[in-house]
Amino acid sequence: MSDKIHGFLPATAETPNNRQRLFVRYTLGVLIDLVVLGLFAEFWDLVSVDSFSIALLAAVLLQLMLKLTIALEHQVAVFFKARAGGFMTFMRFFGAWLVLFGSKFAILEVITLAFGDKVRFDGPFHGVVALIAVVVVMIVAEEVPVRIYRRMA
Repeated sequence: MSDKIHGFLPATAETPNNRQRLFVRYTLGVLIDLVVLGLFAEFWDLVSVDSFSIALLAAVLLQLMLKLTIALEHQVAVFFKARAGGFMTFMRFFGAWLVLFGSKFAILEVITLAFGDKVRFDGPFHGVVALIAVVVVMIVAEEVPVRIYRRMA
């Protein structure tokens, strides 16, 4: 019993490898996105999701699209950062903004293609404003547990 804490937890834990860390991070991200999407669907008329299972699939798709967007934004930043000059610095920030803003239209189209009317973002600019609001809250909500976890170390 000395190798257990409280009778069921191991007394020592192995350090997780990178694949395990990514699994936990993306699982947590999908669950946070699911909660955020569900709350928006419940409390805001501009967001509607037909069912929980559709919301779960949409959360997975949104997580994937957001990670692809961030990867693309980093590639654009690396491209312009490798070049010298004030114009290249401007282009780095403009390119990042363009990718991050323009991706919302692509995400909205992918959601529409994947789910049709089962997931809808309505309102100004054909739902882009509602989607941006949801995505911003998702990103902030995903960052909160990361910051809490880092402060625990």
